[in-house]
Amino acid sequence: MDLGLKGRKAIVCAASKGLGRACAMALAAEGVDLVITARTEATLEKTAREITDATGVHVTPVAGDITTDAGRAAALAACPSPDILVNNAGGPPPGDYHDWGREEWLAAVEANMLTPILLIKAVADGMIERKFGRIVNITSSAVKAPIGILGLSNGARAGLTGFVAGLARETVAHNVTINNLLPGPFDTDRLQQNIVAGAKRTGKDAEEIRKARMASNPARRFGRPEEFGAACAFLCASGSGFITGQNLLLDGGAFPGTL
Repeated sequence: MDLGLKGRKAIVCAASKGLGRACAMALAAEGVDLVITARTEATLEKTAREITDATGVHVTPVAGDITTDAGRAAALAACPSPDILVNNAGGPPPGDYHDWGREEWLAAVEANMLTPILLIKAVADGMIERKFGRIVNITSSAVKAPIGILGLSNGARAGLTGFVAGLARETVAHNVTINNLLPGPFDTDRLQQNIVAGAKRTGKDAEEIRKARMASNPARRFGRPEEFGAACAFLCASGSGFITGQNLLLDGGAFPGTL
């Protein structure tokens, strides 16, 4: 299926590995030239080479922290007029709300609410002028079904979701869409790190925890990153201009609701 994206330009944040990398690879497979960001330069440059080798598109790695003014400025300098923006940043740590003070809350809001909003603000007007834009925010399934120990993430990402809900109805008339992807358990390094941390905390075997978590999902497995990337590419397609302000949950059916 040709998504009509060949020759477009995209910024994909936190793209050196995991779900960000999967989104970048899926867009590159459609002929999209990329600027990819991440904090670890060596890993980012390796990913850029792998994407280029696999797809032939031009990939510019921009190392830096996208949650800072300097990191955002560097990405936008490398691609000042993107057709596609994929917002992504690591979530805040789990914990007990009694332990979170002002600094913890500000860090969560900065990374998972204000950073994507500021990037949207930087690119949306240009997209409107060019009559094409696709913005995808990688958030979390916890937006749909909040998890107690992820209160920092729940709050910050819910704020982003509310902002997008309003703005997406204003930009869509100009063929600029804004949507959110809500990942459940995907087989990434981050998921494995969480499993290992859980094993250390509980004294259980990590592989047993992994198998139990897969068995508890209706799909009886974890999601594959390439499945997530495919969903991102679809939302960015030239033919997806009538989809906006949506929260697409990718969780193998774990959320037990009808809406």
